[in-house]
Amino acid sequence: MPDLDSLISRAEALMARLEAVLPHPLASPDWSASIAFRYHKRGGSGWLEPVRHVATIRLANLREVEPQKERLLRNTQQFVAGHGANNVLLTGARGTGKSSLIKACLNEFAPQGLRLIEVDKADLVDLPDIVDLVAARPERFIVFCDDLSFDEGEPGYKALKSILDGSVSQSSENVLIYATSNRRHLLPEYMKENLTYQHTEDGEVHPGEVVEEKISLSERFGLWVSFYPFSQAEYLSIVAEWLRGFGVSEEAIAAARQESLVWALERGSRSGRVAYQFARDYSGRHHA
Repeated sequence: MPDLDSLISRAEALMARLEAVLPHPLASPDWSASIAFRYHKRGGSGWLEPVRHVATIRLANLREVEPQKERLLRNTQQFVAGHGANNVLLTGARGTGKSSLIKACLNEFAPQGLRLIEVDKADLVDLPDIVDLVAARPERFIVFCDDLSFDEGEPGYKALKSILDGSVSQSSENVLIYATSNRRHLLPEYMKENLTYQHTEDGEVHPGEVVEEKISLSERFGLWVSFYPFSQAEYLSIVAEWLRGFGVSEEAIAAARQESLVWALERGSRSGRVAYQFARDYSGRHHA
C-alpha cells in the first residue's frame, strides 16, 4: 500500500527530527583526551568537549600574588588528597591573575588526578547532571566558572545558590566549584540599597533584605580569595618575569622598563594581563 508506506516514511522522518531536538542524557567524554573539558549545550542537550590545547601556565609564572597563590594551592592540595576543602570565589581587580591561578593549579595537580570542567553561568542549571556524571570517577573535578556575575532575576543565580547550599558537596566528594568575578557579591550594587540598613538603639547596624540577599550567594563559597591592583614596582616585576619566559635577556629586560610603563599608561592599567601583552609584543619585535 503506497499510502501506508508513505505515511510510515513521513512518521519516521518526523521521529528523527524530534529526536534531534529532544534532550539527551549527558554522555561521558573520552576522559583520557584531556585534563580540561568545556560544557556545551545546544537544543536542550549538553555534552563535555575535551580541551585539546590546555593553557600551559605554571604557578612559578605568576608573580606578586603569593598570598592568593598560597591559599588556593593549599585548598586544592587538600581537595586532591581527599581531605576537607571549600568551594572558592576569587574576586577583585581585572587582569590580576584570578583565572590564571586556577589554570596553574590544574597543571600542578593534573598528574595527581585533578581535572577541570568549564561551565558558562547560563548552563549552571545543568550542574547536577555534570556532578552525577563524574561522581563515580576516580579523578577530582573543579567546575570552573570564569568571570561570574549575575543581573537581577537571572535563573542561574538561584540555581548556583541552591547548588552551593550543599547539594554539590553532599552528592559527590570529588567536585568543587571555583569561580572568578570582578564583583565581590556577584550582583550589581546600588547606592540606594544603603538606605535599607537598619540601626538599633544600641548602635548596631543590620543590612536590609536586599543587601542580605546579595551577600548570601557569595557567603556560600567557603573560601574567598581577593586580588588587588598592582603597584608600579609589582607591575615591573611581572613584566620582567614574562619577558624571561619569552627568552629576553636581563640586559634587554632592564632596557624595556620605561617602554613597559608607557604601555601600561596607554592601556590605563598596570594589570598582569597588560604586563603579559607587553611582554609578547616586546619579545616579538625583538625576536627573542
